[in-house]
Amino acid sequence: MQTIGLMKQFIILFCLCLGSGLIESSVHTSFRIHSQKRFNTDGSEPTGKIYILIDKSDYELSVYDEKGWYATYPVVFGNKSLSDKKMEGDNNTPEGTFKIISKRYHEKWDRFMALDYPTEESIAKFKERKEKGEIPANAKIGGDIGIHGTWPHEDFVVDKYKNWTMGCISMKRNDVEELYNYSPLGTKVIIRK
Repeated sequence: MQTIGLMKQFIILFCLCLGSGLIESSVHTSFRIHSQKRFNTDGSEPTGKIYILIDKSDYELSVYDEKGWYATYPVVFGNKSLSDKKMEGDNNTPEGTFKIISKRYHEKWDRFMALDYPTEESIAKFKERKEKGEIPANAKIGGDIGIHGTWPHEDFVVDKYKNWTMGCISMKRNDVEELYNYSPLGTKVIIRK
């Protein structure tokens, strides 16, 4: 009789584990589907001048051209709080309007498109936060913010929404190469939460 009770407990426990595994599997699958790039074109290059809109809450970088929405790519950021950058070393991704000021191949992250952070808007927010005591008086604003790829063979961090940078925007390597090829210097980049 005791053996039958143990068997029932084992079967119930096994079913619970199996069920939770199926649920876990479907959650990861939906993340992968959600984080795929999407295009509103026939595969041709963007038309005319473009701008980039990065939405931290949705983990997306969208490109708009003269016809409207062109493409959306999955991205990740610095800190998982998704807060606005307050100072150097907080690993937050800044919010505001920026532009691409330089582009280069990068030995670790494939491509790097530097943004003009800090802008006048960023400096004003930084000074205001210092005056309010939100950040230390000796804090620095930081810099070297850009859009870049992942480490080699680590595109999975984008699929799993793992924020890992020091405040930059990270894309899958193939995606950052595409964006790099059709985004000229001076391209406007808006980052919001």
